[in-house]
Amino acid sequence: MNILNAIVLGIVQGLTEFLPVSSSGHLVIAQSLFGGFYQPGVLFDVILHLGTALSTLVFFRSRIFSIKSNFLGLIVIGSIPAGIVGFIFSDFIESIFSSTTVVGIALLLTGIMNWQTDKSWGRRKFLGKIDAFFVGIAQAFAIIPGISRSGSTIFAATSLGVDRAEAAEFSFLLSVPAIAGASLYQLAKYAGEGGASFGVYLFGFLAAFVSGLIAISLAIRFLTEKRFKIFAFYCFFVGLLAVLVF
Repeated sequence: MNILNAIVLGIVQGLTEFLPVSSSGHLVIAQSLFGGFYQPGVLFDVILHLGTALSTLVFFRSRIFSIKSNFLGLIVIGSIPAGIVGFIFSDFIESIFSSTTVVGIALLLTGIMNWQTDKSWGRRKFLGKIDAFFVGIAQAFAIIPGISRSGSTIFAATSLGVDRAEAAEFSFLLSVPAIAGASLYQLAKYAGEGGASFGVYLFGFLAAFVSGLIAISLAIRFLTEKRFKIFAFYCFFVGLLAVLVF
């Protein structure tokens, strides 16, 4: 893997982390196009996810500085399911990251969720503890490559009657603990195995960070304008392509 590969993959990660089309699924497909691509475990993927986590913190910095304890508690509750699933099934999850067929099927499911999100009529400006837990379960399912984390969590929140803007904000902030936990685990497990230079990882990280900032704005805009069907059609197309071609 060279710097150009890393930048391309970083842009793919940044744009698809917050747009409801599955960043992990797109990374699997994109990496399959680069001959000889190698990473220890999913270490490079985790580095890219750290870039998008930073973009979340920067984009929502004013909200984070004014965060209240009750909202922080909801983040903790919502993070529990993914933490449990990631810890117990980490080896199995890593094994399916090379399967474009799994990704394709999962993308089709993501497309269905995006389609249904446009039909929701959420009006509540708040989330409760039960809401946070169910959104957390949706995030746990998104560990499967091809299931969009943002798409599944926003779908879950709006289906529970939560306002679209509030659902998006909670979804994006909820990603930070999940990414941080997965990153620490992968760094501890594979950091010593190498596979690419520090510079290559850095360029990928920066590309993911910048494109992530752009994607957050786009996702919120499309969600509030009820235009998630665009992403549904996209997921259907790419999902079928991944199953039938790759």
